Amino acid sequence: MKRFAVIGLGNFGFHTAKALYVDGNEVVAIDVDRLRVQAIDRYATEAMVLDATDKEALKSLGLENMDGVIVSTGTKISTSVLICLYLQEIGVKKILAKALDEDHEKILKRVGATDIIHPERDMALRVSRGLSRPNVLDFIPLADEFDLIQVGPPREFIGKNLKELNLRAKYNVHIIAIRELVPENFILVPPASFVIKDSDILIMLGKSDDVRKIKALE
Repeated sequence: MKRFAVIGLGNFGFHTAKALYVDGNEVVAIDVDRLRVQAIDRYATEAMVLDATDKEALKSLGLENMDGVIVSTGTKISTSVLICLYLQEIGVKKILAKALDEDHEKILKRVGATDIIHPERDMALRVSRGLSRPNVLDFIPLADEFDLIQVGPPREFIGKNLKELNLRAKYNVHIIAIRELVPENFILVPPASFVIKDSDILIMLGKSDDVRKIKALE
């Protein structure tokens, strides 16, 4: 189980917090609006009314120990910029921030955001690509209980070939592709003789519970 904080519980922040919580993670949900906090309460480990632009209040939450903090405040750019700055100063290693435009993105990166989210743009891209290129892997319509993920190889996989690992029998997951980083190469349906390296990225398909077992080995 991972731990996340979501700051700002508008439409995007609410659904992000809910999805993380439903997926079995610990979620701390934060907003200055009491009604928004009350709305997310059943989908959060802890929901609190707090002004995230108050640095001392943020420091008291122990956010530096989180696996990630998502900043999803409103249209006032200065608010998200200040929060990201404080999170960086506190020592949060992974800060995901929602940007309104490219200039906002540049500022967020300069003050510590490690990942930038453009909800409308990214969704528009996914929808348009899904319509024009329906066979692209990213757009396979999976049932809720299945996951298609990219994951680094667990230590015990390194140096072994796919036949030795026998992941289909042991974990009920399928490695459908491998992305080699050194040198860069993409192998679709790798052969059983393929030996996994620590620099490889495994693309696997399986039931959510089975995929989690693999991720737990990392």
